[in-house]
Amino acid sequence: MKILISSLLLLFSFSTFAAPKSELWDYWNVSNEKNATTISHQYWQQTLDKYLMTKGEFTLFYYANVTDADERTLNSYLRQMSRIDPREYKKAEQYAYWVNLYNAITVKIILDNYPIKSITKLGGLFSFGPWDEEVIIVAGKALTLNDIEHRILRPIWNDPRTHYAVNCASLGCPNLQSKAFTARNSDKLLDKAATEFINSNKGVLIQEDKVQLSSIYDWFAVDFGNQTQLFKHLKKYRPELKSFKGDIRYDYDWSLNKQ
Repeated sequence: MKILISSLLLLFSFSTFAAPKSELWDYWNVSNEKNATTISHQYWQQTLDKYLMTKGEFTLFYYANVTDADERTLNSYLRQMSRIDPREYKKAEQYAYWVNLYNAITVKIILDNYPIKSITKLGGLFSFGPWDEEVIIVAGKALTLNDIEHRILRPIWNDPRTHYAVNCASLGCPNLQSKAFTARNSDKLLDKAATEFINSNKGVLIQEDKVQLSSIYDWFAVDFGNQTQLFKHLKKYRPELKSFKGDIRYDYDWSLNKQ
């Protein structure tokens, strides 16, 4: 009976999963372009330096090896970020802030629940992952991961490369970058992340007359445009790609990105 219930819940989760729409939360669409102050992401960088490693086309995280002291460092970083009102900073500084915050919170969620096989196992009874759970308070507002990605990052910046920046702790996801985002390096990091993903099998796998794309390009098709526009985007980072006229398959591996 338990196996049947678990199977039904799994089918329910996958069959009802749909990518959230990009819907602006006006409260966050404010900036101070005269503010030259930078936000320090040193603690997040320390975490990445110590526990992130590259293996083939993946970057994997040593969740099992994180010490109590280093987990406290990560928690300190999140407390620092929660005390900041990003609206007081330049938009470029804000972008790095939100991407790093999203990724750091995701790592913390995994650490708080480790060991698990997939982030999709977290959340409520009928939830597909923890993305709708309130995880931090910033400038007096309780935020979920979906708020950060779909109500702030996507609608304010309208840059499809954001999908290569935020990491969902899964093998099918674009890699967690080894460098923390900053106002100065964000554009280069976004191009680097796009290049890595589009040149990986998990991003774009071509076999003779068939092509398999990451489900990201299906879920967020509105951000990449029609098929012609999508392949124009892909070709920018993988020049040998040609426009594809056949059927496209989509796939995504939700297994945890653990080492």
